[in-house]
Amino acid sequence: MNLVEIEDLQVHFTKEAGLLDKFLGKSSQKIYAVDGVNISIEPQETFGLVGESGCGKSTVANSILQLVEPSRGDIFFDGINIREADHQQLKQLRRRVQLIFQDPISSLNPRKTAEEILEAPFKIHSELKENIGDVDGEIDRLFEMVDLSPQARYKFPHEFSTGQARRIGIARALSLRPDLLVCDEPTAGLDVSIKAAVINLMIRLQDELDLTYLWISHDLHVVKHISDKLGVMYLGKMMEKGRSEVIFSAPLHPYTYALFQSSPGVEKEEEGEDSFVLGGEVPSPINPPSGCSFHPRCQHAMDICSQQEPELLKVEKREVACHLYD
Repeated sequence: MNLVEIEDLQVHFTKEAGLLDKFLGKSSQKIYAVDGVNISIEPQETFGLVGESGCGKSTVANSILQLVEPSRGDIFFDGINIREADHQQLKQLRRRVQLIFQDPISSLNPRKTAEEILEAPFKIHSELKENIGDVDGEIDRLFEMVDLSPQARYKFPHEFSTGQARRIGIARALSLRPDLLVCDEPTAGLDVSIKAAVINLMIRLQDELDLTYLWISHDLHVVKHISDKLGVMYLGKMMEKGRSEVIFSAPLHPYTYALFQSSPGVEKEEEGEDSFVLGGEVPSPINPPSGCSFHPRCQHAMDICSQQEPELLKVEKREVACHLYD
């Protein structure tokens, strides 16, 4: 059974009309941050979610964490529909699903020491505190788990380097012994050597603690290295989805191919195949293009692409939303 199952997820936000819009008689508009996304993640698996900024990756993650209320669709965690869970069920689910924030420094309370930051989850989930017993010993164990000295417990966030702050954030996420970690750009802003150390740490922790990861990143090299499955999003929709090794070895959707071409070394060109540099900008989600949302930037665009939205179809061991494969 899948640990996480997302079915037909849709999240829209309302953009209120400004003064000029009201003067012109325009009303508020809906922005579809996520539209019809389906994802399944098996236990102890890493699902990589990639795409340009603003494509809806973080909104999918926030929907799982119930930080954003979906407009439509269902989110199942270990067989329980999160959207239908009561307060007590939701509290237990949130203990089992933890988030590693994108910014390691600002995600830590500057007025609290590392010890107080790691102690806070046990105050909220008092039942776990009773089972653990020795919270101080548990905090020491968390520091050692992320390769930090227990003496770091007395420091404030501004006294840590970016890499150390990232490890504190990981330790906090692990404190409640979760099953799923939502990793939002976990290696962003790190030096190359520190990034490699954090990646190796995350791989080791996954093996030792049987963790499942939803890994959101712009770093395709990292995603290629760590993920089992891959989802490629564009303007709130899923363009291509399947096993990572299958997609990275031979991307089929023009957007996936262009995305890989933008990261040298990720995708090798086949002999005689022209390189395609992705041009233009992502269209406004307030007024998205008709048909396929990618067609204004696609080198293979056909008449049908601007008229009809493609469905995700099973093609060569993955799913692709492109009229080239109808």
